[in-house]
Amino acid sequence: MAMTEDRMVLECDGARIAVRRMAGKTPGVVWLGGFRSDMAGTKAETLAGFCRADGRAFLRHDYSGHGESSGDYREGSISRWLAESLAVLRAFSQGPQVLVGSSMGGWVALRMAQELANAGERERLAGLLLLAPAPDFTSDLIEPNLTEAERTQLAEKGWFEEPSQYSDEGNVFTQAFLDDGRANRVLGAPLDPGCPVRILQGMADPDVPHGHALKLMDHLALADTTLTLVRDGDHRLSRPQDLALLQRTLRQMLDDSVAK
Repeated sequence: MAMTEDRMVLECDGARIAVRRMAGKTPGVVWLGGFRSDMAGTKAETLAGFCRADGRAFLRHDYSGHGESSGDYREGSISRWLAESLAVLRAFSQGPQVLVGSSMGGWVALRMAQELANAGERERLAGLLLLAPAPDFTSDLIEPNLTEAERTQLAEKGWFEEPSQYSDEGNVFTQAFLDDGRANRVLGAPLDPGCPVRILQGMADPDVPHGHALKLMDHLALADTTLTLVRDGDHRLSRPQDLALLQRTLRQMLDDSVAK
């Protein structure tokens, strides 16, 4: 019988978080999207197909202000989207999970690992698979590159807007969002998520340079971590060959977790 995804809603801090869940074997797979991405994108759909064919549990959701969830992304923050992701994980999954985080979702995944460890729930993680991860992107990638006009707008209005190559509508970043990003920094100390970490990074990524992935690797020196660089890969890593690499990497992680 074909596996289907159930659609549901989780109330979280005044927001209605849209969730899709497919029951199946564990370790399950949890998708964490990027900034202003939704759970119906190419990589998420590819993972849904992978898990359906494998009879494996799959869980995805839209952050508040994203996709099918309620709210305005301009009122969101790493702290808020982290809390929502933890709530979804705890409410709709059982047993160990592989967190697959794309771009900002990689940052959320790393923070989830920290919070789960602090709560004595390390066993919930079977692995982290990070695609063009952007931990600390507010302080490391955005703030150092602000133009004078953006700094002025931020000082006078409390926000600035920059063009987006992925949408006709620009991205708005608030001072509150930048401040919250600093409060959620993960690259200031060694990281030990307590599970294997696999990173896929394009070397032609215009948004998150591959040097940022190397910086993350330096902080994951104590973990079972590998980094795969895709020479002509962009930020999305959504070409057929990139999606094939994603599935091969996930397959190996799942096989390794069962073999332990």
